[in-house]
Amino acid sequence: MKHRRIAVLAESHRPAYVVWELTLRCDHACTHCGSRAAVPRDDELSPAEALEVVDQLAALGAREVVLIGGEAYLHPGFLEIIEALARAGILPTMTTGGRGITPQLATAMAAAGMARTSVSIDGLEATHDRMRASKGSFAQATAALGYLREAGIQTSSNINLNRLNQGDLEPLYEHLREQGVASWQVQLTAPLGRAADRPDLVLQPWDLLDLVPRIAALKERGFAEGVLLMPGNNLGYYGPEEGTLRSPYPEGGDRFTGCPAGRFVMGIESDGAIKGCPSLQTRYYAGATVRQRPLADTWRDDPKLVALRARTADDLWGFCRECPFAEACRGGCTFTAHSILGRPGNNPYCHYRARAMAAQGRRERLVPVERAPGTPFDHGRFELVEEALDAPDPGRTLDVRRRVAKRSRSLPLLAG
Repeated sequence: MKHRRIAVLAESHRPAYVVWELTLRCDHACTHCGSRAAVPRDDELSPAEALEVVDQLAALGAREVVLIGGEAYLHPGFLEIIEALARAGILPTMTTGGRGITPQLATAMAAAGMARTSVSIDGLEATHDRMRASKGSFAQATAALGYLREAGIQTSSNINLNRLNQGDLEPLYEHLREQGVASWQVQLTAPLGRAADRPDLVLQPWDLLDLVPRIAALKERGFAEGVLLMPGNNLGYYGPEEGTLRSPYPEGGDRFTGCPAGRFVMGIESDGAIKGCPSLQTRYYAGATVRQRPLADTWRDDPKLVALRARTADDLWGFCRECPFAEACRGGCTFTAHSILGRPGNNPYCHYRARAMAAQGRRERLVPVERAPGTPFDHGRFELVEEALDAPDPGRTLDVRRRVAKRSRSLPLLAG
C-alpha cells in the first residue's frame, strides 16, 4: 500500500515552479547567504548542458523557472538560457542582488524574454550594505530596479528578515513602493550557510509575536497601494493574521498547506544536482544530478525527493506532533526546521506556536550548540530552552517587548 501511495504522489505532482542556481559565482559575499556563494562550484553545467536541462524541464511541465546564483548573470550561458526557456513556453524570472545590472544588461535580458526580476534588498541603506558586506550595494540594487523597469521587465523585491533588519520593515516598504515594485516577498533568515555562523543574526521564535502583525498590516497597505506582499514558506502558520498573510487577494482566507518541496517545487544546483527546494541542505536532500539520470526519472523516483512528498503528520515530533494543525502543516518549512534542530518535523519558527507559548507566559529560546561545517547550504544545530516570556533579552528594546506582551494578551490564539 505504501509503494502505491508513493507512485500516486509522483504522478500527481510536477515541478511547476523551479528555482535554478546557474552558478555559485557571485559579486557579493553576503553575511546571511545560505549557499555561501562567492566562487563557482566544481564542474558547473556548461551552457550546452544547461540548454538540455531546459528541454527536460519543458517535458516535465515546468511553468516558471527562477534563475538564481550566486548571480545568474555571471553564468556564460545566461542570456541563451533565458531565450531557451521563453521559446519552450516557460516563464523566465530571476532573483538577483542587482549589483551588476546595468541598463545594457537589463535591455538584453528583456530582449531574451525575461519576464520578471526580483531584486533582493535587505533593509535600508546602512543595514543592507552591512548584510551584503558591500558599501554602495543598496544604491546599486535600487538603481537595478529602475534599469529593469525601464527595459520593460516587471520588478519585485524580497527580504531576508532577521534581527538586524527587523526595524527597517515599514520604511523599506515605502522605499520599494516608490520604486514601483509589483510585489514584495518577506521570508525569515534561516540559519543556513553564512547565517549559521551568525546566531546573533537569526530571529528568536517569540520575535514573530511582534513581526507577523506588522507584516500583515503592511500587506493590507499593499493591497490599497498596488504592492502585493507575500510571505515565504517559512513565515506565518495559523495565527490570527494567517488568512491575510497567505492570500494574494484582499478578501484573504488562504492557509499554509504544507511544505511544497518535491511536490510542486524543484531546486537545481549549478552542478546539476536535483533537490525538492533550492534551499534544502545539499548533504541531506540532493538527489541525482542531471548528468547521472534524466530529470524526469529523478523527479519521479529518487528516494530523497520521494521522501519529501511522502511525509505525513506521523513524521512530526515535539510541539508539531501535538499541534492541532499538524495534518495540514506537516511541520512547516523543511529546510528551516532542519537548519535549527538538525532534522525536520519540529519547527519553532511558527506564529501559532509562539502565541500558544505566550498564552502560558512562556517562550522558546534558540541556543546554538553545534557549528556549521562551512559548506553550501550547511547548518549547525540549536537547542530549545523554554523560559518566561518576559525573561531578559539584550537583543530587544523595552518598547518591542511591551508590544509583544500586549499582543499576546489581546489577540485570540487560533487563526481566524
